[in-house]
Amino acid sequence: AKMENHTRISEFILVGFKSHPGSQVLLSVLFSTMYFVTVVGNICMILIIRVDPSLHTPMYFFLENLSTLDICYSSVITPRAALALLLGRRRISYTGCASQMFFFSLFGTTEAFFLAVMAYDRFTAICNPLLYQVIMSRRLCVLMVVGSYLSGCLNCTIQTGFTFSLSFCGHREINHFFCEVAAVIHTSCSNTLVNELVMLALCGPIIVGTALVVFISYGYIITTIIQMPSAESRHKALSTCSSHMVTICLFFGTVFFMYAQPGAASSPSKSNIISIFYTVVIPMLNPFIYTLRNRDVKGALKKQFKRKGFFK
Repeated sequence: AKMENHTRISEFILVGFKSHPGSQVLLSVLFSTMYFVTVVGNICMILIIRVDPSLHTPMYFFLENLSTLDICYSSVITPRAALALLLGRRRISYTGCASQMFFFSLFGTTEAFFLAVMAYDRFTAICNPLLYQVIMSRRLCVLMVVGSYLSGCLNCTIQTGFTFSLSFCGHREINHFFCEVAAVIHTSCSNTLVNELVMLALCGPIIVGTALVVFISYGYIITTIIQMPSAESRHKALSTCSSHMVTICLFFGTVFFMYAQPGAASSPSKSNIISIFYTVVIPMLNPFIYTLRNRDVKGALKKQFKRKGFFK
């Protein structure tokens, strides 16, 4: 019984952002506000796409799925973090921590695959416009979304399984504001070399693979746009891609910074701040990026306002 007690602890303590008591209420308000904006913004995006038949295209099908994913992604972390900062409740149960890690990894990985799928969609639309409808069939779009989730599922099952097969002794403090894989591995009293290798072997190819699809697609897209004869067609092609390019730069930029550099896990305070960016800020910005930069969405919004009698 003593040995069992030694390896199985019932809860962890999340100590991210513990050093500034005064700023904790401010951070809590900030997290709550951003979460509210994320949910409302993404729900609006889904509704606009649903009600406007002109937006029933592969591009918006993926965008609708991205908005749903962003709500889920943010919901796994932000409300809990905001509450912990406000009330100082930093304890999280063993199972709570495992499930948070599972869903965070699931949605995070799926998002990377989604961005790659969306880049392929834009590549097909701009570089193969005549075959676009044939290639991007409804069936392929659904398969790509399901495939993204299955890849996410495979990754998070392995990551969470490996992490929680470790022994956790007396040391229960996780130097993070949520159960992030590297931060939890750090609290273990087992030898974590295998885990760190598994993490690298899984995350490395996923990040590099999805980023490669994105960069190659955009390489072709930019080349095609440059060769377009008229300035108007160039502008139109660019406007359908620019919002996606912004999202990609934000997402992959932070993820590379976080996971793809040696010793990334060794600087907790830095990784805490970067994590806020991709768990809280990006899901909030996505609907704005796509609305403000997108003529179709703005047109659909105006149409809805007119119908409701806001505009004459």
